[in-house]
Amino acid sequence: MKLRLIPAIAMLAIVLTACQSDDDGSVVEIPGTTEVNFQHLSVINAGGTTEISAFDANTKKLFTVNPDMDAVMVFDLSDLSSPTQLDIIDVSAIGTPNSVSVYGDMLAIAVEASNKQANGSVLVYNTDTQALQNTYTVGALPDMVLFSPDGKYLVTADEGEPSSDYLVDPKGSISIIEVASGNVSTLTFDAFESQQATLSSNGFRVFGPGASLAQDIEPEYVAISDDSKTAWVTLQENNGIAKVNLQSKQIEAIYPLGFKDHSLAENALDASNKDDVTELKNWPVKGVFMPDAIKHVAIDGASYVITANEGDARDYDAFSEEERIKDITLDPLAFPDFEMFQEDENLGRLKITTTLGDTDGDGDFDELYAYGARSFTIWSENGTLVHDSGSDIAAKVLEFTPESFNADEGEVDGRSDDKGAEPESVEVLQMGERTILFVGLERNSQVMVYDISIPTAPEFIQILSRSGDDAPEGVLAISAEDSPSEKALLVVTNEASGTISIYQNN
Repeated sequence: MKLRLIPAIAMLAIVLTACQSDDDGSVVEIPGTTEVNFQHLSVINAGGTTEISAFDANTKKLFTVNPDMDAVMVFDLSDLSSPTQLDIIDVSAIGTPNSVSVYGDMLAIAVEASNKQANGSVLVYNTDTQALQNTYTVGALPDMVLFSPDGKYLVTADEGEPSSDYLVDPKGSISIIEVASGNVSTLTFDAFESQQATLSSNGFRVFGPGASLAQDIEPEYVAISDDSKTAWVTLQENNGIAKVNLQSKQIEAIYPLGFKDHSLAENALDASNKDDVTELKNWPVKGVFMPDAIKHVAIDGASYVITANEGDARDYDAFSEEERIKDITLDPLAFPDFEMFQEDENLGRLKITTTLGDTDGDGDFDELYAYGARSFTIWSENGTLVHDSGSDIAAKVLEFTPESFNADEGEVDGRSDDKGAEPESVEVLQMGERTILFVGLERNSQVMVYDISIPTAPEFIQILSRSGDDAPEGVLAISAEDSPSEKALLVVTNEASGTISIYQNN
């Protein structure tokens, strides 16, 4: 079956190459700099909901999660200009797939049970024959699975979401599968119950009705160090990162991520979708980082983790934390101009959490906390902030693609009152001497490209997007060494449009 391709002319790529001006004003390339210039090559119209992809360099197969089908779709990328769809891997008898990872000839699939609150599974298939090899039981709702770089471990982030009535709330967990032996260690957070007060004072959130810390924690995404000894797991709703020792099978630490101050010039935002302007301003609001995806990278011998600070509210039948600022009571001492703030064109439309901000317990809000940080952040391996992109994503989008700014199904400014562009995914690729970061923006349907070779001072390179792609959920980089074309690739899996776009570095 050949898949229809949409011409690359429909694609937009804003490019800033590594260059400098000569004395006569002409542009010359800096010698010795690897050029980064990704251009759209082809698109797979997969259909349904396409989320996370993994690539096997040996078989040249791309494996893509499609929850609508309760299956993993398989594509042959031998001819990048004309990918071929192969037989799907149907996991409907077990549940719904959430994530995939490849190592050698093994494909791991994280599958949530039909009853989300029950334990989930990791299924391992042969990438060539697509035959099932092993099945492992992990914690409730495995949302992400990842092979360690040495292939020794499989690690899952088991989200453990509550039921909509909040009567069943399984513990969030992290499962470590030893591939050789098949042993599974599922780690919970019970040991951190005694640290809850200290963690919360530093910005960690435990707030589900009647939930213990261990129940309330919801692991989201996994990153693993190059030496395969350490994992970092985002705890999105809780605003933290867990550090895990894979050798000892212990959760070593929880790092609260604190808050972002949007009153600072570098953290300006557009907080309203009803102000008839696309403009970044400073407001007395704090952003809760609440990262989704996380990626480990080593640069000049130092270890870092990078997060996409999407933000995510809990909104269940039995409990919701979300309100607009115009619908709450502001403390008049903290906000003397509260009436102005609560107008739609100012802060009135902005969605905030009701679980934070009433500092004196009198029922009104003394502080305001919005979802996500509208940024990517580079952290040390021990959770210290190295660099946050501030308002750079919004500023670059406004500068180069204003028609996509905080878009909501194509409506410019439509998500300004919510989480802005919603940075969802992050990926890293080493290209020569340069370390390149890709940041997927769920609402803008774009991918930002940065050079992070100097982690404290990332440099913007490109914005990638293509008309027809909607809501990138996963970004996957393929090195030139592993690429069928021998050129670096970026595979962008778009959830809402059911499309998979392939970009190539030219």
